[in-house]
Amino acid sequence: MGALSFLDRDHTVAKPGYSRWMVPPAALCVHLCIGQAYAYSVFNLPMTKLIGISQSAPGDWKLTELGWIFSIAIFFLGVSSAVFGRWVEEGGPRKAMFTAACCWAGGFFISAIGVHLHTLWLIYLGYGVLGGIALGIGYISPVSTLIKWFPDRPGMATGMAIMGFGGGAFIASPLSVWLMSKFNTATHIGVMETFIVLGVVYFFFMIVGSIIVRVPAPGWKPAGYVAPTESKGLITRNDVFVYDALKTPQFWLIWWVLCLNVTAGIGVLGQASAMSQEMFPGHITPVAAAGFVGLMSLFNMGGRFCWATISDYIGRRNTYFVFMLLGFALYCTVPYTGLTGNVAGFVLCFLVIISMYGGGFSTVPAYLRDMFGTRYVGAIHGLLLTAWSMAGIFGPVLVNYIREYNVSHGVPKAQAYNTTMYIMAGLLVIGFICNCFVRPVNARFHMKANDNRGTEPGSAKAVAPAAVQA
Repeated sequence: MGALSFLDRDHTVAKPGYSRWMVPPAALCVHLCIGQAYAYSVFNLPMTKLIGISQSAPGDWKLTELGWIFSIAIFFLGVSSAVFGRWVEEGGPRKAMFTAACCWAGGFFISAIGVHLHTLWLIYLGYGVLGGIALGIGYISPVSTLIKWFPDRPGMATGMAIMGFGGGAFIASPLSVWLMSKFNTATHIGVMETFIVLGVVYFFFMIVGSIIVRVPAPGWKPAGYVAPTESKGLITRNDVFVYDALKTPQFWLIWWVLCLNVTAGIGVLGQASAMSQEMFPGHITPVAAAGFVGLMSLFNMGGRFCWATISDYIGRRNTYFVFMLLGFALYCTVPYTGLTGNVAGFVLCFLVIISMYGGGFSTVPAYLRDMFGTRYVGAIHGLLLTAWSMAGIFGPVLVNYIREYNVSHGVPKAQAYNTTMYIMAGLLVIGFICNCFVRPVNARFHMKANDNRGTEPGSAKAVAPAAVQA
């Protein structure tokens, strides 16, 4: 492969003495960068005034048009993670992280051209399609690697792998607002220049992550770790081949659990800045709204680590039951906080909701590991993220278009989101029911000891599946 051979899996196998605690920082380098997606809402209102500058003018884009940028990106996140899941497993995390870095930076640069030319389809292509592919590949690249490094604490491992994605907006939101203010003039909003700067910075840090990351040697296990000798409850000691997992009801039940949980949160995240300003006009300024987005990002990140770690003790299924029940109560409370002007209550509700939203993402890889084994968890996780693709469309559409409908029919902007909140609560009830039906995978789907389908080069052929799991 010449100059790029260092990206191959064979060149990323850890040598004796390598600390597994070097892998979480590598994952964070990538996830903190692609987590900027959760801060994209800070660009929405400025991009409705690219022509009018101080206010929207004829020819400026509408919020409903701009909302599709985030939806397209999340859609392609799920599609690319499903399509490239096996490639990521077989090619290794370094090659995947490098590819994600190129696509992510390229998406920002193409979007900058789209802003400069005021051509929305270029932004759909840049940030939406190319950026979405970067999101999918970058998102799953460290997950199975960390599960293999931490077989003793899979929930905590996936929490470490994914918490950076939730925390990326904590950095990106204030940084983006600051950059736009620096590039802003009386006749120009600095969105284009901000996209360029972000593309350069993110490319650098993602490359650093790809250089640091390593995969464990075949048969490696932590010192003193003894793998369970038999399946217990929903935690299996058997592996299910990636495409056989699609034939099980468990995969599709968990698919719907994730889709409904994400739908209930992602629409709010995509419009958090604009929604908070419209629900509390005069109380939440654009700067305060950016701070709210950043605070949500912090709870999104913290929830990913904390809830995933808690799931190691109470189980993945029980953790999702908590998400659905508590989320239902909080979504029903949000309209009341808007009616009474209770900003603190509004913020508190969404901080808890977003912590569980993030926790759902970080808990689901361990849920899949429990159900389908370790060997193909990364590829199965990639397939499951198509649920995120669907939710990335359902959620923002529910928030944006119901709001548009209500406002056009005379509903005050401060109350335009109430109907959506009750719909979100109803979706969580359906998710709760789906989670109730999750049971252990039937033994007929389990792989046999000599089954080498989709074997990773230099791994499963050299050792027994149990050793690879360890």
